[in-house]
Amino acid sequence: MPKMVTLTIDDKKVTVPAGTVIVDAAKKAGIDIPVFCYHPKMEPVGMCRMCLVEIGRPVIDRSSGQVVLEEDGSPKISFGPKLETSCTVPVSEGMVVRTQTQPVKDARVGMLEFLLTSHPLDCPVCDKGGECPLQNLTMGYGPGVSRFQFDDKKHLGKRIPLGELIWLDRERCIQCARCVRFQDFVVDDPVIGFSNRGRSLEIVTFSDPGFDSIFSGNTTDICPVGALTTDDFRFGARPWELKTDASICQHCPVGCNLAINIRREAKAGGKPVIKRILPRQNEAVNEIWICDKGRLGYHYAESADRLERPLARKGGELVPVSWDEALDLAAEKLKETESLVTLAGGRLSNEDLFNLRELTAAKSGKALLYSDMAGGDLVARCGLAPGSNFGEMGKGSAILVIASDLHQEAPLWWLRVKQAAERGAELIVANPRATRLDKYARHRIPYEYGQEAATLAAFQRGVSAPEELQAAAAAFAAAENRVILYGSEGLGLHGSQALVQTAAAVLAGYGRIGALNNGLVGVWQRANDQGAWEIGFRPSANLAAEIGSAGLLLIAAADPAGDDPALAEAVAQAGFVVVQELFLSETARRADVVLPAQAWTEREGTLTSGERRVQRYYPALAPRGEARADYAVAAQIGQRLGLSLESGTASLVFLRLAASLMAFAGLNYQRLSETSEQWPIIGQEDLYYGGTAYDNHQGLGVQLPLAVEGEPPVPAADAELPAVRKGQLLLVPITRLYDRGATLLPTRLLSQRIFNREVWLHPQTAAALGLDGAGQVEIRLNGATCSAALRQDLNVPAGVGLVPRSVGIPLFAPQAAALIALAAVAEV
Repeated sequence: MPKMVTLTIDDKKVTVPAGTVIVDAAKKAGIDIPVFCYHPKMEPVGMCRMCLVEIGRPVIDRSSGQVVLEEDGSPKISFGPKLETSCTVPVSEGMVVRTQTQPVKDARVGMLEFLLTSHPLDCPVCDKGGECPLQNLTMGYGPGVSRFQFDDKKHLGKRIPLGELIWLDRERCIQCARCVRFQDFVVDDPVIGFSNRGRSLEIVTFSDPGFDSIFSGNTTDICPVGALTTDDFRFGARPWELKTDASICQHCPVGCNLAINIRREAKAGGKPVIKRILPRQNEAVNEIWICDKGRLGYHYAESADRLERPLARKGGELVPVSWDEALDLAAEKLKETESLVTLAGGRLSNEDLFNLRELTAAKSGKALLYSDMAGGDLVARCGLAPGSNFGEMGKGSAILVIASDLHQEAPLWWLRVKQAAERGAELIVANPRATRLDKYARHRIPYEYGQEAATLAAFQRGVSAPEELQAAAAAFAAAENRVILYGSEGLGLHGSQALVQTAAAVLAGYGRIGALNNGLVGVWQRANDQGAWEIGFRPSANLAAEIGSAGLLLIAAADPAGDDPALAEAVAQAGFVVVQELFLSETARRADVVLPAQAWTEREGTLTSGERRVQRYYPALAPRGEARADYAVAAQIGQRLGLSLESGTASLVFLRLAASLMAFAGLNYQRLSETSEQWPIIGQEDLYYGGTAYDNHQGLGVQLPLAVEGEPPVPAADAELPAVRKGQLLLVPITRLYDRGATLLPTRLLSQRIFNREVWLHPQTAAALGLDGAGQVEIRLNGATCSAALRQDLNVPAGVGLVPRSVGIPLFAPQAAALIALAAVAEV
């Protein structure tokens, strides 16, 4: 327990941990001290002087060291001759703070008047109007008139692009440096800063492309004025016009909590549209931050290319039909088949997956997860125990990250693991190539692709290893708490299985599975892959054969035909194909029945994060056209077969799920909606304190208990990589945050950040293959040929080519390929 300190603020006794600064102590007591530069997630700097207060301290007798007492027995308090910044002064025992005296009020008036000498009076058109700390504090504490002439104001540039995502109005900036300090110290992307001095001081970008950070949107949340705005919200709406709904990000396994702001618009025919997405506080998940993909990657839900009506194949063509006709046809074919294969993607909700599983089980079919990453069953047995929190890890904890680039695959985990390392956690990063996490690692373990499980086996208790590994293993063994995050880079399904088995065996050897802040975390490729494992879906090592042999192939939220020509051929071989999808994907184009699905913004449901936290999200928009929720579609097909499946509401489906699966026992939507007090206090009327992130009234989620059944995990041998002959190299798929997936491509704002079809080689590898410089190259893989841009990078291991996923190169696991320069090399 930390040492506690008691002080008095405005005649109110307050007890807080030692080291707390006065402004935070006051906040905990319900007393607001206005601030501009201070933010509870950053170290104080005392720049804006808005938080000035009177501070008195007990008088200490120098000879005895005791507190001097007044005649009535109370401590004698001595106040300093000047006001002090409450954001930089830690509390002390017996301290007395006054926040409402006349000198304090005069100081606030003076500071606001000073700020307004250079601030434009454009509140009626400013994007921050209605949620502007400067506006609110001026109304609450500022002068009614100004002694300065309007013509004396400093006029600077407006609508200055800091890159294509963030706009700067320079004359609105009050030079609090919140944005700069966030980029420098919170996310370590020092890509913006101050230029010039005095009244000419202004924010500039140091990077190319401008403001090159995947966390840039958070600066607009914490900016206390309208200086920084996102491109999607600038001049878009007023805060009081917006309706807010709670949601969960669908782009990665972290499960960041979101608030969706919507407004009816004339240009949309009076229908509500999404105006912006902001963070929603969950200190155990994303704190008050989100990445730019989660903030800006929502436009696919409103895309004009969305499916709106069911389609059925007639005369060789897909034509619109009624829901009854489409469902009747799907049910008829399902009744006839003896070999049902259901292929589900990890962006489906738990409710969708449960109904699909029930439908599949009723026909003794196969429930397949569209993934090439294994281990969800072992995560269910050896994962983080309920109550575990990266935010509480520091000294005494060891975090091992292997086969994953967290910065690109799960940005908020990257941020929270980085911060744990800065608090003293032993961070160990094992990967064949350099990643952004290496900078914070105490131990960096490089290995060759294909040696993942063998590398991890060195961390078992009592196993000897080379010196480099031995030091890391010793640090891991010496820690009180141990966490392993494993990914899928350089691994197919077999390699992934070997890695996760070894990881589970390593953790089991220390006997701490089930203890707080111990366990295994899968860095999944999609938001609800872990939920799919919990419900009973499994990936297949022979996916093409499974698909091709299906009498009826039911595909939901997956596009195998668009990802791999071999899988496209397999889809063509299936007897009858039913697809539930948002868009007319390549797989949907080959289907016999296409059923339009609702987007996550149009429905409610739950997701299970990589930490096995079940979280609820809510509808924000009306369904597009005739689209229906995936769980309802599966249930309505099943009902035509005489099955009793719930199709009415997601909450009722979840009740059946909870009654069926032990891990979910006792859960319901009410329990998922429960909240508790969080620190820092965010999202109240004093937006100057924490910014525009929303507080959480809609649920913090529940971490699932660990499963207890199953044999003890044992290490496994690495899977063999494809043989590489002369003139070939090993192509390894890697995950990039801004990929070319169907849920990101429709986002106009991120179009300049999305990776194109390209392959990255070490310069020595390129030279060995006869490739010079940058340009277009031809890749021959499994009998198919495609072209890609060549990029040379010193961080790529020799003899290996790295290819971003979802760029049109059919690659799920490492494969050997020929890489040949085209006759006419295009300069890029």
